[in-house]
This record gives sequence, structure tokens and C-alpha cells, in this order.
Amino acid sequence: MSRLRFIDTHCHFDFPPFKDQESQSLAQATAAGVNGIIVPAVAAEYFERIMTLVDRFNGLYAALGMHPIVIEQHDEAGLALLEHYLQAGHPRLVAIGEIGLDEYRANPMSERQQDVLLSQLKLADRYDLPVILHSRRTHDRLAAVLRRQPVARTGVVHGFAGSYQQAQAFIRLGYYIGVGGTITYERAAKTRTVMARLPLDRLLLETDAPDMPLAGFQGQPNRPERAVLTFRALCGLRSETPEQLAEALYQNSLRLFRLDQVP
Repeated sequence: MSRLRFIDTHCHFDFPPFKDQESQSLAQATAAGVNGIIVPAVAAEYFERIMTLVDRFNGLYAALGMHPIVIEQHDEAGLALLEHYLQAGHPRLVAIGEIGLDEYRANPMSERQQDVLLSQLKLADRYDLPVILHSRRTHDRLAAVLRRQPVARTGVVHGFAGSYQQAQAFIRLGYYIGVGGTITYERAAKTRTVMARLPLDRLLLETDAPDMPLAGFQGQPNRPERAVLTFRALCGLRSETPEQLAEALYQNSLRLFRLDQVP
């Protein structure tokens, strides 16, 4: 399948094990057919290093945003810095992310999360960018927020592991669904069934590397070239040929993030 083209739409390439190993890591990804990687931020302190990365390496694209899991790190200065980068209009800044809602922590500060999310959704709409959305134990609430604060370019709910009905709710709002390594686990029957049933023109491929290790790689950092292994698992769940599936995922990525318009 090396002749097929892939884009990893979600890889934290600014963190170890990629940090200071970028050239080698990109070569490994390219050899596997992954010729584009979107790098989302988790906090304002990482904006500059991500923009430096995308300036240094072809094939990398930036998403800047503030992740709900570290909500205590986010403030008005961070939002102002985000808008500063948006105003600059860097051609490789293709999305706002990773943003969203998360109820994993003991004290998730849910109201603060929602306020920060709403601020970033408004920026996405103002600057005509899609969003990369994180949602953990919050799919229904996130969908309600998106109905209240629409984003013209919509975006993707990344690493989706919810129900078919929840996925359909996001799709009706115009959003894409991120297909990650969860489907490589046979025990993830619900997620595998969902990904088998969803419309192909609403799916994107991702790794969330170095997080979300694939089956057989537990305890190891995930890597962008392993997007191909997730793709193979998806091939086993769907009726399309590998060529049809790969090309659709690739074109979906180009369309949402306008990667074909990046110089």
C-alpha cells in the first residue's frame, strides 16, 4: 500500500519522540506514504515552536489552539496570542486546535472549558478556519455548543469513540469524524462498527501521536507512519477498495484544511 497517499490530520509532532528527531521522523512517515502532517497545539506556550516547525519542514501544517485538559493554563493573554497569529495569516496555519471539552479530570472546570471553547470557535469563524475538536465524555454537550456557535468552515471531531448517533449529530452539523488507532483493537467493537457505517466523505485519518498507541504497540509512543496501520484496519471494516478508501480520506483532508491551496 506504499503507493497510496495519506495525511495524518492529528500528530503532536512538537513533542518527544519527534522533538530534535524531525528529519528522521518525517523521512519514516514519507516512506510509508504519509506526506502531510497537521500539528495541533495544546497551549499558547507552544504556538511559537509549532510555527517554527512548519517553517522549517515541508509537509507540516499548524493548528493553534488551547486544549481543555490543561484548562488552568489558559487565559486571556493566550487568546490574544492566538488572535495575533491568526491575524498574521501564515499560509501553513490551517486550523484552530486542539480545542474542545473534556470531563476526564476530577475537577474539569467545565464552565471555564466552555468559555474558552466558545472564544476559540468565534475566532475560527472570524478567520475562516476549521477547528480540530477534542471531546471526552462530552459528545452531546459539544454538539449543543456547536449548534449555538456555528463555524462556517466546520472541522473534525478527532479520535472519535462515541456512538453512531453521536457521530451522525456532528455530521449533520457539517463536521468530519477522525479515525484513529482505536479501531486496531478488536475489543473496540462499538467504534469499529461506527467507522464501518459512517459516510466515507466525512472521515479523516489520524494518529494523535505520540498518544493513542495502536494494537501491538502498547507502551510505545505512537508515530505518524502508523496511520497506515490504522488505514489497513479501516480497510477491513469497509466495503471500498483500499485505493478508493485512501483517495477519499486524502481528498477529505485537502478539502477541509485547504491543503491544496498552501504554497
